[in-house]
Amino acid sequence: MRSFSPSELPTAKLHGILLGSIGPRPIAFASTVDRDENPNLSPFSFFNVFSARPPILIFSPARRGRDNTTKHTLENILETKEVVINIVNYDMVHQMSLASTEYPKGVNEFEKSGFTMLKSDLVTPFRVKESPVQFECKVNDVVALGNEGGAGNLVICEVLRIHVREDLINEELRIDQTRIDTVARMGGDWYARAFGAALFEVPKPLQSIGIGVNSLPADIRNSLILSGNDLGQLGNVESLPDETEVNEYRLTELAELFVSLQDDPILLEKELHQRAKLHISNGDARKALLTLLSFNN
Repeated sequence: MRSFSPSELPTAKLHGILLGSIGPRPIAFASTVDRDENPNLSPFSFFNVFSARPPILIFSPARRGRDNTTKHTLENILETKEVVINIVNYDMVHQMSLASTEYPKGVNEFEKSGFTMLKSDLVTPFRVKESPVQFECKVNDVVALGNEGGAGNLVICEVLRIHVREDLINEELRIDQTRIDTVARMGGDWYARAFGAALFEVPKPLQSIGIGVNSLPADIRNSLILSGNDLGQLGNVESLPDETEVNEYRLTELAELFVSLQDDPILLEKELHQRAKLHISNGDARKALLTLLSFNN
């Protein structure tokens, strides 16, 4: 491991390490207007949702590291206290990137990037028509985190109205994660796409309390074949199988394996762990435990 004190690093290097390691980061495509209602549009990846009731989104337009100036988005928000946060999907990512160009004040990034301005219901800033989800917000507060170049400004936004593309949301008001196709920022020029094989599900341990990895036998915890993810799934079961259940499984499902490898316990254990890993990948942690515990029964 290489270790650093932030105070010892130039701002650009510190910025690069932070953004290169903390990701993927969702993108707030922020639409604002100045006091004369001139539109501005710019993306920010210091962004997330922080509360459901009240519905609060926070993003942070940082002071520029090179000259300590502020973004037009921040200046507009301080003047009007309104913003529309548009969600970015894959179909619009290159246009969104173009909108991040530092055009002079007064230049309309909607026009420069080719996006369509859509009138909002409750706030003055326009929505991005091409965005799959749009949040009309009032700004409750702006918290400056410092005065130097690179310092963030937390824009605390309360959602007043939500617009979701109809084909993305069902009757239960659940957004289809396989269709929204969002993108996120990584370090440098890199992005991530939440689509296809990149998506996977991890059941939340809300309905029951798992036994925990510490409750697994030491030979399972110290396995050279099982990964940390494998152990996490085993630790999420509610209880270990009892001895009777394990013996029955060994006699009915593993008898042939035990006979064929009875003179090679090292290879037998390896084969059992490999089979258990396969069961875990198929979503059957219980069968994996039965397989693993058979070795010592």
